[in-house]
Amino acid sequence: MSIDRPNIPDPHAPLPITRRTWFQTMSGGLCGTALSSFLRADFSMSVRAEEQPPGIAPLAELSPRRPHFPARAKAVIQLFMNGGPSQVDLFDPKPMLDRRHGEAYFKNIAGEVENISSAGAIMRSPFRFSQHGKSGLWISELLPHLAKRADDLAVIRSMYTTNITHEPALYIIHTGQMRTGFPCLGSWVVFGLGSENQNLPAYVVLDDPGGLPVNGIENWTSGFLPPVYQGVRFRSQGAPILNLHPEKEGGPIASPLAQHFLNSLNQQHLGARPHQPQLDARIASYQLAARMQLAADEALNPSHESARTLEAYGIGREPTDSYGRRCLTARRLVERGVRFVQIFINGQIWDHHTGIKSGLISACQRTDQPIAALLEDLKQRGLLDTTLVMWGGEFGRLPIAQLSPDKSDENAGRDHNKNAFTVWLAGAGIRGGTVYGATDELGFAAVENRVSVPDWHATLLHLLGMDHEELFINHSGLKERLTGVATPRVVREILA
Repeated sequence: MSIDRPNIPDPHAPLPITRRTWFQTMSGGLCGTALSSFLRADFSMSVRAEEQPPGIAPLAELSPRRPHFPARAKAVIQLFMNGGPSQVDLFDPKPMLDRRHGEAYFKNIAGEVENISSAGAIMRSPFRFSQHGKSGLWISELLPHLAKRADDLAVIRSMYTTNITHEPALYIIHTGQMRTGFPCLGSWVVFGLGSENQNLPAYVVLDDPGGLPVNGIENWTSGFLPPVYQGVRFRSQGAPILNLHPEKEGGPIASPLAQHFLNSLNQQHLGARPHQPQLDARIASYQLAARMQLAADEALNPSHESARTLEAYGIGREPTDSYGRRCLTARRLVERGVRFVQIFINGQIWDHHTGIKSGLISACQRTDQPIAALLEDLKQRGLLDTTLVMWGGEFGRLPIAQLSPDKSDENAGRDHNKNAFTVWLAGAGIRGGTVYGATDELGFAAVENRVSVPDWHATLLHLLGMDHEELFINHSGLKERLTGVATPRVVREILA
């Protein structure tokens, strides 16, 4: 007796294509294609006006690229002075402060002073100014070493910003925006120009071993740019980069074979996970680390320098040793093709709400000699012609006293000032011995040839051969730029 078996479909057989399944498949494919297009567009950039290479920053994006026009500078060293240095005590002398010292300041300062309850009278600078160099640049007695390099400096006295609090002011100066999540200055530069040295990072951060600055690692983030463009921290004490070398050497043959095998596995892993910039950046960092095993040690070892050079930077004695090491490291890095180097100070040593007299002395003693040595060293080696050196903080200080808790003049400081601060530039494309802009008679606000932070950013990009309008990334439907939606201008008056 035969039994009829039920008609059970083969689970491995392809399903028949009905009209409904065809439309479902097509709609999913179209959505995927559109999504892919949007993702690619979100990471397109304009390095040159006529081309917009798509993609999510493949490793080739770190190769050197042509700027929009011939560049004056190939590299940048930014000496960032966390906390807001006092312009009226360092680079912007105000005789009127001496004449009106102790007078009440009647101007409406509501909204212009962070701590209105401790705002005091007009306060003169406790330090003397004198003229230096052939240019006659006025520099405070606190900076005797830098004063010898006066004719290399272009001092902008008319900088201003839009926030009097450290954290948002730091975001503005580093990213052009007052909030988190945006690419910082060094990331934009490397995004536009790539790297000259494939064995070292294009963007290096030399932070203080004494601690991170305010806002921490957000000072060198790549924001919404692919993470391969973020700053790479190098230590100035101990091993510059942790875990750079293997615990056991595998020999001259095993190591290349292992690296080749790892690279193959990484590429297979990446190929199965497209549009993962974090993964792409991690693989890039591993590959860079392998190449750095020889290059980094040589670049970061100060023992290769002469005793005279080490002495000039103040290395081996306090209080200049730490900052001197980082300044020397910065020179060695740009010498080897690193594009952008930032040197930070721990905390905010220029934030003198009280005790400005002793505080400024301490801050200048730590940094003055190493910075002057850096400028001289770059010049002697012919590197200053292609390296832009920038000095400054996130804002300035007020010309009135901020009284200490004991209300003594001796311990008085100065509160934040967003309306006026001073920066200087030196090196590639800069007309040395120049003073640009001016503040009012007390130094409260920039009043002549005012320079905004976007103006300063546009000037930096110009010196590197980039048009600030053409350096952008399409992000969330917007053309995001370092200079934002502002209409900045290049400060051509300080250019050679």
